[in-house]
Amino acid sequence: MKNLFDLTGKVALVTGGNGGIGIGMAEGLAQHGATVIIWGTNADKNAAAVERLASHGGTVRSALVDVSDEDAVKAGIGEILGEFGRIDQAIANAGIGQSRKDMFDISLDDFRKLESINVHGVFTTLREAARHMIERHGVGHGGGSLVAVASTAAIHGAARNEHYGATKGAVISLCRAMAVELARHQITVNSILPGWIRSDMTGALQENAKFNERVIGRVPMGGWGEGEDFAGIAVYLASKAARFHTGDSLVIDGGYTIY
Repeated sequence: MKNLFDLTGKVALVTGGNGGIGIGMAEGLAQHGATVIIWGTNADKNAAAVERLASHGGTVRSALVDVSDEDAVKAGIGEILGEFGRIDQAIANAGIGQSRKDMFDISLDDFRKLESINVHGVFTTLREAARHMIERHGVGHGGGSLVAVASTAAIHGAARNEHYGATKGAVISLCRAMAVELARHQITVNSILPGWIRSDMTGALQENAKFNERVIGRVPMGGWGEGEDFAGIAVYLASKAARFHTGDSLVIDGGYTIY
């Protein structure tokens, strides 16, 4: 059992892996021996993330991939397979938010912009990774882990943020459906629901004294979560320990949603 969380030889993709929750997950995977590929749309942040992860001694790559572009996702998966021959875990973490608006001011264009990355990008990333995992399973080398990052906004009222909450609720439903469809190929599919976490997306809120008092002050564990708080769950879901764990929605929020 001592090697239960050893990821040596495994290849993991983390979209949006150059900051926040994504780099926290990517670093955990790298620390446990996985080859890690980061997708992001900022070349400088990608390079900095690769340098940080490479310090753990493993193989790290990055690519400029916009997950809202289906062709770019397909090409990106092809490049990974061309270099490494396999993908054992795909974490669809890339996502965006918008400034909060009164629901009557949320346009369909606002909705579509969020959907293009938060839903369509998640779907195409996991679908293309699953396509490879199924082929590998067919020749006796199957299995794999698919993970999508949703949000606690999917399960509690996200006032003035209805479109964001809706996209994250869709991610949970998507993962549950895929979990059932892919189980026969020994592919697990799970979603992760972060609470209030320090990242570029929450930068303005971190500086808001009233928000910190009224919202972050209610987090039972105290304070903001950090990207590194997601290293463990990424490693677990990629490991042998999670072989029979699928279709779940794992809340990591310091106790906020139960308080």
